[in-house]
Amino acid sequence: MPFAVIPVLDLRGGQVVRAVAGKRAAYRPLGPGDSVLVETAEPLAVARAFRGLFPFGVLYVADLDAIEGRGDQLAVIRALASALPDVELWVDAGIADAAALEALLAVPRTVAVLGSESQRDAGLVRAVRDEPRVVLSLDWRGEKPQGPAELFHDPALWPARVIVMTLARVGTGGGPDVARLRDVLARAGGREVYAAGGVRDPADLGALRDLGCAGALVATALHRGVIGRGDLERLVAP
Repeated sequence: MPFAVIPVLDLRGGQVVRAVAGKRAAYRPLGPGDSVLVETAEPLAVARAFRGLFPFGVLYVADLDAIEGRGDQLAVIRALASALPDVELWVDAGIADAAALEALLAVPRTVAVLGSESQRDAGLVRAVRDEPRVVLSLDWRGEKPQGPAELFHDPALWPARVIVMTLARVGTGGGPDVARLRDVLARAGGREVYAAGGVRDPADLGALRDLGCAGALVATALHRGVIGRGDLERLVAP
């Protein structure tokens, strides 16, 4: 199975923001000097810039407004889905109940990312773990898991795809959280495990592939041009 590199768009107030260390209050819109791919923070332009670099089949979208309980970017997500008919959107919109999940999945070609940090208990994940359009994100801040402990300790609750999200490493270039990924992989059975946070360069992506990860979420290294088209063509080869 090919290794998947999944570009990330963090949305706030209708713009793509630059994520650093999971400190969301400090996130600012992409601006001059932040990206070699695009000169605007407009979401569709950023998505198309990623696609201009490489024909990514999946983009990851974090709706920070929804995650923080300050409205949502569902209209932007709908516009992205409409404009990019050959792209699947993995969306973390702070979903914590069935109604919010249904609203997101009504948008074509979306996959709902259920962030552990947004869950009040394990009930929703338990109820939808067999839904093919659901991914679980196991979120950590430092060494502290975010969300119900049951989600971290009981792999029977995990859907077919699981993200290991180390928020403190997001946008820092600090390197992937290999020890935590190795632990989750050891307990994942046949599930696909995706790394999120800290990817610096093509060598990190290669190491994650060799570790057994199904893919990795990346933003900063793509915007900086550290990971280029040639690297992607080599890494995603079967």
